[in-house]
Amino acid sequence: MNKSAIPFVIIGGTSLILGGVLSAASAGSPSYTSSWAVAYLVLVAGVAQLVLGIGQGGLASRSVPAWLVAGEAAAFNLSTVAVLLGTLLAAPALTYLGAGLLVVALAAFIWAVRGGGGHLPWLLWSFRIVVVVLLVSAPIGLVIAHARGA
Repeated sequence: MNKSAIPFVIIGGTSLILGGVLSAASAGSPSYTSSWAVAYLVLVAGVAQLVLGIGQGGLASRSVPAWLVAGEAAAFNLSTVAVLLGTLLAAPALTYLGAGLLVVALAAFIWAVRGGGGHLPWLLWSFRIVVVVLLVSAPIGLVIAHARGA
């Protein structure tokens, strides 16, 4: 594994575990909000982060600078915290801030893999598809959160 993937593997793996813990803790009286938080932790903070971090490590045509990895990890995970808190506290501004940070992080991931994937172009396109899915789902999530008062 490329060392630039390590922070994403650690935080993404931790997010998967936290999603499982939250799911177990809320199983006795599940709610829309707890189900949504579990899904966000598992799918965005966990799976998507693992795919982006590992993908970047394998696809980048040159070594990803430590400052960029740190910025991506900070933006992506501050985004996660802001979206979760914004939704749970019904604070739309925090949710919008989180979505904005997600866009910044995704732009950095795309920039980091530019010119990469020459030997396996389908992996680069798969990586880009994950980014597009996240970019499309963010405004959809904002509309849903706004409609629910978060």
